[in-house]
Amino acid sequence: MAKTGKRFYAVLKGLNPGIYDLWAGQGGAEEQVKSFPGAVYKGFSTREEAGEYAALSGYPDLPDRTTGRHPEALQSRAKAPVSRESRKEPGTSEHGVVIYADGGSINNPGPGGYGVVIKEGNRRRELSGGFRFTTNNRMELTAVIEGLKSLEGGPDRPVSVYTDSRYVVDGISRGWAKRWKRQGWMRDARHRAENIDLWSVLLDLSERYQPRFVWVKGHAGIVENERCDALAKQAALRPDLPPDHAFEKGETGVNQPTLF
Repeated sequence: MAKTGKRFYAVLKGLNPGIYDLWAGQGGAEEQVKSFPGAVYKGFSTREEAGEYAALSGYPDLPDRTTGRHPEALQSRAKAPVSRESRKEPGTSEHGVVIYADGGSINNPGPGGYGVVIKEGNRRRELSGGFRFTTNNRMELTAVIEGLKSLEGGPDRPVSVYTDSRYVVDGISRGWAKRWKRQGWMRDARHRAENIDLWSVLLDLSERYQPRFVWVKGHAGIVENERCDALAKQAALRPDLPPDHAFEKGETGVNQPTLF
């Protein structure tokens, strides 16, 4: 791997996976990969690019092992959205609307479902649905979209969205989706963004409602998150699920096997 111009290193598989701002020397990225069979790593110019690469590669919780050698490393930490939430359940004491959302697919891609719980004051609603052939990320996005679309009226009260999908939270909170859109839905010069159809809708809804996105740990005993997970799984098992047309037609930027 060429090191020239690289200041941050995402080690996905190595002795100690994480994001580093040192390559050589004790505790650097090189030490984690040079004697590790099958090491997976890549260098980047910015901490943000390294984090995005890790999240989109399926490693959203990669430990931050930066030393602060580069000023940008400290700035990135300061700007990172507060996304971890305690097990305390948001409830009626939280002003505005609270949306819990979850989604997934069987075998990814495969039959998928989403589940949503919406709480506003003493009012509580549930939504669910699914598609016959889709992906985990598409169902995570769809869950949030359906929750926001169900809101009545305009942006006249605060909205909080709780999801265990780093892909969704970081895509909005870290501005990835906005950047992809500005770049003609390209992540970089060679790679097209995925799930363009859904990100476009979510950006519009986010502009309208200005929701606060909060990441919660999945399967951690958070009641409404667990309920959404159950709704999503039930929906994915329903017979005669409708097609996810955009995905099956290959119009989303996702490479998927052909459905016969």
